Amino acid sequence: MIENIVVDGIINNALAEDLGWGDVTTDLTIPEATVMEGNFIAKEDGIICGIDICRRVFEIADKNIEFRAFMKDGQRVFKGNIIAAIRGNARSILKCERTALNFFQRMSGIATMTDKFVSLTSDLDVKVVDTRKTVPGLRVLDKYSVKVGGGFNHRFNLSDMILIKDNHIKAAGGINPAVAAARKNSSHALKIEVEVESIKELIEAIDAGADIVMLDNMTLNMMREAVSIAGGKVLLEASGNVSLEGERNIRDIAETGVNIISVGSLTNSSDSLDISLKFL
Repeated sequence: MIENIVVDGIINNALAEDLGWGDVTTDLTIPEATVMEGNFIAKEDGIICGIDICRRVFEIADKNIEFRAFMKDGQRVFKGNIIAAIRGNARSILKCERTALNFFQRMSGIATMTDKFVSLTSDLDVKVVDTRKTVPGLRVLDKYSVKVGGGFNHRFNLSDMILIKDNHIKAAGGINPAVAAARKNSSHALKIEVEVESIKELIEAIDAGADIVMLDNMTLNMMREAVSIAGGKVLLEASGNVSLEGERNIRDIAETGVNIISVGSLTNSSDSLDISLKFL
């Protein structure tokens, strides 16, 4: 689970954004002392993620709200399942209902999408990883959701590893000078990954001493050739428009023998899982 000190800042910002000067609808229509009970219900099948984030939203809003979870992050849920129950001051619940559901639905959607990709490659020796294509300010939640769905995290931020991409190569004057400068000026603990678009660039990256090579938008035949050329000397990461089905589906890519497949759509294109809160 993510540390509360990180989560609380995210939640407080989200609540402030949604509340504005106050919930005029709730304050004008609901008596102040009204107490209500409700259930969080799954409206479709998926993987639950963010239940503790959801709970924390209500704790911050009103410490007297009772929140009972019937499931844990990573559990599979089916349409109609009751995920959690809540009881407390109706005004307090309504004022943070949307914020809690926004987190809960988005995180569950990412976990569900990740599970779909991972399940298609579970019998192969390959890791499905995310990217930095996350909502600004929500990266810690997005990447946590990927892990809950069975995937792995690529670098969390720019300081995690050296990843030399096309614009770095252009600005540095080529693959060799870019890798040489990175190796000379960096800590021995930092891995060096190089993004390539051709077999020629792959060979240059291997000869330059890269630890990992990212095969950007290569065809399946090019990936197979890359695996043969690399011969296990470097890790190979496939990237670029990876899908569940179609021409660049993850199963076909995984069967080429690459070690890692990065999927940007895990965090930038996943649909939120439909979850509702209904008062009894």
